[in-house]
Order: sequence, then structure tokens, then C-alpha cells
Amino acid sequence: MFNFLKRNPTKALRKQYAQKLEQAMNAQRKGDMRLYAELTDESEKIWAEIERVEAAQ
Repeated sequence: MFNFLKRNPTKALRKQYAQKLEQAMNAQRKGDMRLYAELTDESEKIWAEIERVEAAQ
């Protein structure tokens, strides 16, 4: 009945995901491929968490 009052559990995760992708893009532009790879890996883990949470709903 009050589903509209519930917080979206993936909203914060999606924000973190977008921030990591932006950081990775900036690292790639600067030529730091190692940092780019690390940030991309972290963003993939966040995306997997988003998919897991959405599947559980």
C-alpha cells in the first residue's frame, strides 16, 4: 500500500556506478591505464551488485 514511501535500493548503487565510470574515463584520458583498469573493475562489481539486488526484488 505504501510502496511509494520505500527507498529505491539501487539508486545509491547506480550513483556510485556512474561516478566510478566517470573516474575511469578521466583516468583513461590522462593516460593512466592501470588506474583505469582498477576503476573499471570496481564499476563492474558495483553493476553486479545492482543486478543481484534487482533480481531479488
